Amino acid sequence: MKDIEKICNEAVEWIKERVKSAGAKGVVLGMSGGIDSAVVAALVKKAFPDNSFCVTMPCYSHPIDEEHARLVADAIGMEMKTVVLNDAFDSMKKLVGASENDPKLAIANIKSRLRMITLYYYAGLNNYLVAGTGNRSELTIGYFTKYGDGGTDMLPLASFVKKEVRELARYLEIPEIVITKPPTAGLWENQTDETEMGMSYEDLDNYILTGEGSDDVKNKVDTMYARSEHKRVPIPKFVPTEKQ
Repeated sequence: MKDIEKICNEAVEWIKERVKSAGAKGVVLGMSGGIDSAVVAALVKKAFPDNSFCVTMPCYSHPIDEEHARLVADAIGMEMKTVVLNDAFDSMKKLVGASENDPKLAIANIKSRLRMITLYYYAGLNNYLVAGTGNRSELTIGYFTKYGDGGTDMLPLASFVKKEVRELARYLEIPEIVITKPPTAGLWENQTDETEMGMSYEDLDNYILTGEGSDDVKNKVDTMYARSEHKRVPIPKFVPTEKQ
């Protein structure tokens, strides 16, 4: 990116305007220990140094995720709360009658939706908005949970592919270990984004930015984009002919 300082300043002002226009007082976000939430947290902290905090929400998660979340929070000077969701996850699975034969993603997405509930509790408690952490790469192919991490009030990184997020992270002085770790949604053990997507971020970013890529990548991205369109558009509303 040509003028990263200008871009960051514009992002900070954009966050301020979103909060102001909503009549809110600040921002809360989930801190996963990954690069996307780290960058959003750094921008939010600049926008609202005294009216923002993050929440790490382990749910049978690898301890390193919370460790990296704390590392980022300390590096940018942001307050971080910890809410352990293990019991809530177990209770929800029991309530819906989940079994080991259910699709893995259907069960794992409960975690993401419990995190959304948690963030909106804190948002309502403080009259804050919830900042989402999705980037352009993930949004393009629908790599997020509808009404989970996709349930937010703003998306500061929606215009940036993954490699651009890394540029922002280095400019914002995010700890290097967080920048270079393999991206993961943390929904189950040893999960990585690239394994789930079936392609590398490098290939995905390149196709998004240039339209170039192997036939396999093009077909995968185009198919995932089409199938996930319902995640990116407003909820469809039936309108009778006489009301059109």
